[in-house]
Amino acid sequence: MSADLSIAPTEAAAQALAAVIEGLTTELPSDALVVEAAERRAYECDGLSAYRQIPGAVALPRTRDELLTCLRLCREHGVPIVPRGAGTGLSGGALPSETGLLLSLARFNRILEIDADNRCAVVQPGVRNLAISEAAAPQGLYYAPDPSSQIACSIGGNVAENAGGVHCLKYGLTVHNVIGLELVTLDGEIIRLGGKTLDSAGLDLLAFMVGSEGMLGIVTEVTVRLLPRPERTQVLLASFDQVDTAGRAVAGIIAAGLIPAGLEMMDNAAIRAAEDFVHAGYPVDAAAILLCELDGTNAEVSEDIMVVRQKLLDLGATEVHTARDDAERALFWAGRKAAFPAAGRISPDYYCMDGTIPRHQIGTVLERINTLSREYGLGVCNVFHAGDGNLHPLILYDANQSGQLETAEAFGQQILELCVEVGGTVTGEHGVGVEKLDGMCVQFAAPELEQFHHLRRAFDPLGLLNPGKAIPTLARCAEFGRQHVHGGQLSHPELPRL
Repeated sequence: MSADLSIAPTEAAAQALAAVIEGLTTELPSDALVVEAAERRAYECDGLSAYRQIPGAVALPRTRDELLTCLRLCREHGVPIVPRGAGTGLSGGALPSETGLLLSLARFNRILEIDADNRCAVVQPGVRNLAISEAAAPQGLYYAPDPSSQIACSIGGNVAENAGGVHCLKYGLTVHNVIGLELVTLDGEIIRLGGKTLDSAGLDLLAFMVGSEGMLGIVTEVTVRLLPRPERTQVLLASFDQVDTAGRAVAGIIAAGLIPAGLEMMDNAAIRAAEDFVHAGYPVDAAAILLCELDGTNAEVSEDIMVVRQKLLDLGATEVHTARDDAERALFWAGRKAAFPAAGRISPDYYCMDGTIPRHQIGTVLERINTLSREYGLGVCNVFHAGDGNLHPLILYDANQSGQLETAEAFGQQILELCVEVGGTVTGEHGVGVEKLDGMCVQFAAPELEQFHHLRRAFDPLGLLNPGKAIPTLARCAEFGRQHVHGGQLSHPELPRL
């Protein structure tokens, strides 16, 4: 679309959006387009609710042809597109544009095939994570990555953010369990990557696409690896009287050559919040707990559980309790998976961070987080995937108190910088979205960021797919650097706050 220089940019954007809406009204079914303001408000944010923006319009295509229509009209008129799954993301990756089209994949919700022979499933992006395991259960199979939001989150969103879960220590993140993708580029080209075989012809772009946050193409089909259900699963709950002792125990277990299916850690604040909410049987006086799950054959688990139990005691555990049955095992995990909503019961708001550190740094980092908590005057509950060093500090604040959100953001930025300082990364599984743009400025140098932009432009030269997400501009990083030198933090002035 040629630019009309006599029209202000905002007017030009509004007119372009109006043209797209007019085209979609003609070409899509009536229930596939949302234009009423009250109905659009339902899509104003994802799980990072501190930032909200009502989208200019919302499309809910059911078929690939309808999806291609949306892409074609937006491309012709230069209108940005923000893909959205179930909206459970925690980094603002699905934050809409007021002059753009929010593209919901919720109606791409069919499980196309459960292939037991090849141990894989072919699904559309709107399928819920847990629904894959439910559909595969009659074949004795399941899908391993299990985010805490698995009852609601979609597999397309998992692919966009490279989601993890409590069992990713042994079985890997989404990127390790997706073996094939079909996606559509902004130009309408249909690309197939990977498949049911172990290798495929051409360059291996599959891992490049997983975690790309909707910036390179719209995923329309996902092939995931299915695993056989283990013969036996057992969980141990280990209590510690010091947080740093629990942190050292995590590194000690892995160093001993033991690879649990899951190894999770919670500090006292998180323990108390989860116990009050779920009544999981957690020891509320413990400074920290570890949940360690072992799976495999009966013989393997019987042997390993004794080894791990003794190892935990040798590493400083004050008590180790083994789940008596499947019901208690499920209850232990229910407490862990409910940690986020449990924090919401003890604080008006919380800001969930996501960073990754080397395992041997857990105790040191938690100690420094507690120091930062005192400096910023905000409480924090620490709960995380300890086995792979993926931290999820929950910063407690009250958005109704002037300045507390900004304080929480500054606290969170310090945590991300701490992760980088000790040799980690600014994200483990939640993605970058709009939340961690400043963190990316800390993690990567300007030449690296420029290469990221080059790669993005190869797929989306117009920059219309999820603009403003995941990769900061060099100008933003330069400004962040200038403010950071003077002890400040670059905020998100362009993002409407709650």
